[in-house]
Amino acid sequence: MPRILVQAADFNPGAELAHLGGSGTGGIASFTGIVRAGDGPGPRVSALTLEHYPGMTEAALAKIAARAQARWALTGCTIIHRIGRLLPGENIVFVAAASAHRGDALQAVAFLIDYLKTGAPFWKAEELETGERRWVAARAADETAAAAWHE
Repeated sequence: MPRILVQAADFNPGAELAHLGGSGTGGIASFTGIVRAGDGPGPRVSALTLEHYPGMTEAALAKIAARAQARWALTGCTIIHRIGRLLPGENIVFVAAASAHRGDALQAVAFLIDYLKTGAPFWKAEELETGERRWVAARAADETAAAAWHE
């Protein structure tokens, strides 16, 4: 059964990795996403606020995890996504997959994060150093990455 958490509190990736494993596990892969201040010209991000619908969000994450578990032989799966106001440098998302072999774990993590970026119901608003607040639109590159997993 996957571990799915949507929370305001920070998380410890090392502690989360310790939850995975067990009998039959030969490898664990993970991804930790961090709020960035910006990656181009223009005003930098001073904070990012994430909103969601409780219940609906967890159900969507569970569905994404179930798709990964159906596709790869996983011995464990964790998805943690933070909500609320986050500052640059803070953890925002953690995804991990455990399996008997590294290939399944690595592919499952890539799949999970690609689908989280496009299929999880989160709404993000950036606060810029200028004081402006703007909603973050979906990126075409994220849609392309998720579409590449279609069977």
